[in-house]
Order: sequence, then C-alpha cells, then structure tokens
Amino acid sequence: MKPKLICIAGPTASGKTALSIALAKQLHTEIISSDSMQLYRGMDIGTAKPDMAERDGVVHHMFDVAEPGEDFSVARYQQMADACAQDILSRGKIPIVCGGTGLYLDALIEGSTFSGDETDTAAREKYNAIAREQGAHALHEMLRAVDPESAERIHENNVKRVVRALEVYAQTGMTIGELNARNKRPEPKYDAILFGLCPTDRQTLYDRIDRRVDQMVELGLVEEARRLWEDGRLTGTAGQAIGYKELLPYLRGEAELEACLDTLKRASRNYAKRQLTWLRRDTRVNWLYYNSPDEFSAILQQATEILSARGVPYEKYLYNSGGLLYNEN
Repeated sequence: MKPKLICIAGPTASGKTALSIALAKQLHTEIISSDSMQLYRGMDIGTAKPDMAERDGVVHHMFDVAEPGEDFSVARYQQMADACAQDILSRGKIPIVCGGTGLYLDALIEGSTFSGDETDTAAREKYNAIAREQGAHALHEMLRAVDPESAERIHENNVKRVVRALEVYAQTGMTIGELNARNKRPEPKYDAILFGLCPTDRQTLYDRIDRRVDQMVELGLVEEARRLWEDGRLTGTAGQAIGYKELLPYLRGEAELEACLDTLKRASRNYAKRQLTWLRRDTRVNWLYYNSPDEFSAILQQATEILSARGVPYEKYLYNSGGLLYNEN
C-alpha cells in the first residue's frame, strides 16, 4: 500500500496556509512546503512565508533551506522533500504538503527521477547569454526548432523554462517531454489526496491578491527587497521571484514605487491564472471554493469529510473567529 500525502494546492492568496495548519492540528502532523521561493532564507514577506505565530506550533519543512542566489532544481526539491515525507511517515503521521508550485508538488507525488546533469551549467549559461544578447523571442525560436511541443506550452517570456528545455535537449538529445515520459514512474510513489483551494470567481481572487500586496508593503516588503538587493542576494532563481523583481526598477531609481506595485499586482494575478491552469489539468483534485472567512469552518469540514472517506482519521479541532485560520495566505 502506498503511503498517503495530503496535498493542498491553489493560486496565491487562496487560503492554503490557513487550511493546511488547521488540518495539521487536527491530524497532529507536520507540513512540507511546495513553494519554490519560500525555501530561500530572508525572503519572507514577499513569498508570504508564515511567521512563527501564524504556524501556531505546527512544524514546517522546506522553509529557509537555501540562500538567495543559489540555484535550486526540481530534482533537489524532490530529494529533500521526499526525505522529509519519509521521516514524518516513519513517526506514524501523514504529511501535509502545501504550496503553489505545481511542478514541485507533482515531482514529490510522482517520485520522479531526473536526468540531465543540472550541475553542468555550461549549456544553461550559453542559453541565458543568448536571451540577454538576442532576446527571449530568439531563444524561444531555438526551442521551437528542436522541441515544438515545449515551445507551444512554454511562453517565450518564461526564459527560465525555455532555457531548461534547451538544456535538457543539449545534454540528452531528447525533448523534455520525452525525458519526463521515460523517467516517470509507472505509478505515483504516494497516494495523494489532493485539494485545490480557490474562490468561485476570478475577481474575488484578484481582489485578495491586490490586498495581499498592500499588506506586504505595510509589513515591510520594500525594505526586505532593498536589503536583499543591496546585499547582492537577488540573483539567480531568487532574483526572478514575483514580489522582488518588480521592485528592482524602484530600488535602482528608475521608476516610481506605485508603478512597480501595480506591476507586482498584475504579475501576481497572471501567476495565479497559471497556477489554476496547472491544477485544472489534474483530475485527482478535490476542489474547495473558499470566498470569505465566514466559510472557513465549512471548508475545513468538507476537507475532513473527504479525508475521512479516504481512510484518514481526524480529531475535531476548535477554531475561532479572531485567529490565524482566517488568514488568506
């Protein structure tokens, strides 16, 4: 019998953190983050990383495991997160995986293996140089010539993924789709109980995202970004994180803050759309539609009933109207 994972996914600002912590307290278990940016130290406000008060005593894994500027691959995430899951399972608990990076979540559930030497950066540097010197469109056309399927799937502005697809082809002679098909396990490693959390309509989600950006600014997002930038830490993957790269023109004195914040809100909304597109292709997802704090108890009850039907016992957890559980993280 495959070990179970409880997975909570959804777009940014959908309520994932609150639900994961409530379920973790019911099940006396621990949470593994599947957010590709919360794993960086010092990137707290811009990634909506829950602080110790918000975590409410629940142990979280895969936070603060890398330095900004350090490349962190999907393969490395899968290896580290899988070790966390196995440790939690060995102690008789069912891990909860929570986050918005669908690629990371899928890699953990599937137990995927990865080929292509991700430590050999020569090809990566070559293609990044082409993007800088000739532009994203020219790089995307190179991908279209060798891997039209990936070119259709990956937008030319997503330079990181275009580079990765070209890197895989250069190293293995296979498209990334062929490589993934070859390396994918016949069956997933885990029996995933997958929840997708989001509002019933897009505008509610977009309003939440805009409010979250405003709240981040109040909490010190600009100061956090400035500190990271001045320390030279906003490089590599971390330098592409939504919440930080949009502020760089302001930090360099090239744009007004309000214009950068508008760009950040727009980028966050677009990212939420991509997150939903990724999730909606997965027929395993149990959708939970969460529109307002008043609905939280019903959402929690719905989730626990689904878990119970899948053989996961739980204890009734009492929640109140003034605390973490209504946080829209």
